[in-house]
Amino acid sequence: MIEIAETAGGVAFAVRLTPRASRTALDGELQGALKVRVTAPPVDGRANDALRRVLADCLNVPVSAVRIVTGEKGRTKRVAVAGITRAQAGERILACQT
Repeated sequence: MIEIAETAGGVAFAVRLTPRASRTALDGELQGALKVRVTAPPVDGRANDALRRVLADCLNVPVSAVRIVTGEKGRTKRVAVAGITRAQAGERILACQT
């Protein structure tokens, strides 16, 4: 189960990012983190930008509402999303995985 924490004005959760994947997709859960694959390479922040875009699209929030809190240069990241509740985040993530 993905561990989604309620924060002031939004939610935060862990993401395990796989850059240079064959397709962009939310790919389940790994050790409490959401697994996300993106086709972008991990060069000049392109994979991070792709991650922010795919999460914003899935969670139905603007890209500006999604920010990477920790792990900017690693595969495991902590992401904060403003403007949604824990319940909304959980429902929308599940809907995007199917």
